[in-house]
Amino acid sequence: MTKVCYVFLPVQAWALAQASLPEQSNMADFEGEEKVLAQDVELKEDILKEEMPVEDGLSIGKMEHGCKHYRRRCRIRAPCCNEVFDCRHCHNEAKNFYEVDESRRHDIPRHRVEKVICSLCNHEQDVKQVCENCGVCMGAYFCDKCKFFDDETKKEQYHCDKCGICRIGGRDNFFHCDRCGSCYKNSLRNVHPCVENAMHQNCPICVEYLFDSVMDISVLPCGHTMHQFCLKQMNQHSQYSCPICSKSTTDMSRFWARLDLEIALTPMPEEYRNKKVWILCNDCGTTCDVYYHVLGHKCAGCGSYNTRSASPPSSSRRVDRTLSLVGSLSDQMGNLTTVAEISAE
Repeated sequence: MTKVCYVFLPVQAWALAQASLPEQSNMADFEGEEKVLAQDVELKEDILKEEMPVEDGLSIGKMEHGCKHYRRRCRIRAPCCNEVFDCRHCHNEAKNFYEVDESRRHDIPRHRVEKVICSLCNHEQDVKQVCENCGVCMGAYFCDKCKFFDDETKKEQYHCDKCGICRIGGRDNFFHCDRCGSCYKNSLRNVHPCVENAMHQNCPICVEYLFDSVMDISVLPCGHTMHQFCLKQMNQHSQYSCPICSKSTTDMSRFWARLDLEIALTPMPEEYRNKKVWILCNDCGTTCDVYYHVLGHKCAGCGSYNTRSASPPSSSRRVDRTLSLVGSLSDQMGNLTTVAEISAE
C-alpha cells in the first residue's frame, strides 16, 4: 500500500515563500525600466549631437583673446616703432603714459597698420580678416579702412566715411553733423546748436582728445562737448556751467525758483536795499541792471541766476562802436565796388 507523506510548513516559511514571488517580479520590471531609460538617454544624446553646431575654424578662440580694450584674435605691428601690441590703445598707453622720454612719445597712425599677428598660430601676415595660415577669423567685425578687428559685435560697430573712423552704437541710430564734424545720436538731429568742429578738441576737464575717445561723450545744451564721466564729476562738485562758455549744462529752473524764495526771505539792509548793479547773463547774453543782493542776481531777460558782474554801458562807447561799424561797412562796400569793377573789365 502506497503511503502519502504530507509536509506541513510553518506559517512563517509559507509567508516568506509567498513574499519572494512579487520581489522577483519587481526586479524584472526594474531591469526593464533601466533598459528603457538607457535607450532614452542614448536617443537624447544623439539628438543633441545632431542639433549642436559643429565649431568651424572661423569661430575657434572667439572672445578668448585680446586686451582690456578689445576682444580679438590678433595683434598688430605698429608701423611707427615696429613693435607688437594688442591694439592701438595699448600702444598709445605704452608710448605716452609709460614713456619717460618725452621725445619718444607718440600715437600710432591707425590707418598705416600693414601687419597683424594671429593670436592662435603666431603667423605674421598682411592685414586681413581670416588668417592665411590656420584659417581662424581674427575678428568677427573687421574694417579694412581702419585696420580694426573686434569680436564683440553686440557693440554694433560701423564705419563712418565722413569721420574716417569706426564707431559703435549702430549706423541707424546716428547721423553725421558736417559742421560739428562728428556722429551724433538721432535724438540730437535739428535740435542741437552746431559748434564748428565741436568734437575735434580736448575735453575741458581731463584734456583728452574727444574725437576718437573710447569714453562716452556728452553734447551740452550750448553745443560744446566733454566726457560724460567728467560732466558727472563736475556736477557732483556743484558745478553746472560749461567750462568753455559758462552756460548752464542742465535745466536749472527748479534751483532758480528756490533762489527766488530765499532772496524774498532774506531782505538786504537799508543801505543796500536800493543799490543796483550791472550784470551779464551767461545763459542768454543779456546785459541789464538789477537790485544788488548777496545771494545772487537774476537776469531780467531769461530769469537765470547764472550771471556775473559787468561794466555799465556808456553812451560814448556806444556812439564810438556805431561809428566804427558804419566805417567798416563803408570800407566793405568800397571793396565790393572795386571787385565788381575789376570783374567787369
